[in-house]
Amino acid sequence: MKQNRLSDVLGLTLSRQALRVLKERGIFVHSPVSLEHQHLAKRYVVRGLESGGAAGDLGRYVTFTQEDGQPIEWLHPVEAIGVNGLHAVVVAPVLERVEMLRKGRTYELLITQHRPGKTSDGKRPRLETRVLFRGIHGRLELDLSGTDKGQAGVVQPTFYSLAGEEVGIPKRFCEVVGAITGAVNCIGCSHCHYVRAPGGEQIVTAGKVSPNAEESLATGEVSLATLTAPVSDVA
Repeated sequence: MKQNRLSDVLGLTLSRQALRVLKERGIFVHSPVSLEHQHLAKRYVVRGLESGGAAGDLGRYVTFTQEDGQPIEWLHPVEAIGVNGLHAVVVAPVLERVEMLRKGRTYELLITQHRPGKTSDGKRPRLETRVLFRGIHGRLELDLSGTDKGQAGVVQPTFYSLAGEEVGIPKRFCEVVGAITGAVNCIGCSHCHYVRAPGGEQIVTAGKVSPNAEESLATGEVSLATLTAPVSDVA
């Protein structure tokens, strides 16, 4: 794949009309990533914002993973007045961004990898971007914000090639794609769906306690703060 294409850095390419409708529905997603320099650590890192949610038949969300597709720890959560907005700040040497758009039961998916390029002569490196998966016009015939809400976070859309053949999502991303599918069906979203708190702690997602939190509850090792989802923001 060609490196450093602006459209890949910014995320899914949406028309002005689509962006206007998302704004009118109160769904704010910050999909661009940026290259930042840590002066104390003397290294470059990539910064992203988990954000988004859903309103009615429309949803958009962006989250991030480690290189193996596992949840990544946030730098800190973002608490603000609104919903369907910012949820957490993520900073890491390498970020894999997962972005999804939903209209009704049609889904768009983009998974990209972002890392600092090689440095030479002390110059600032380029931000290298690589497309890992692109799913177009995926379908999922379930109402995950209504009658099928119990399956949110588990199921994912099916994507097809231009020739009509099913295109499989890389196995390491199956968990995050399931999570973000639930996120774009989360009406009035006010919490993270995949990025986690430092130390491996998990929070409530869509009103459910994660397996790690359930185990901690059984042993009495979880605090109330662990089970409190952070309030999100609309910029």
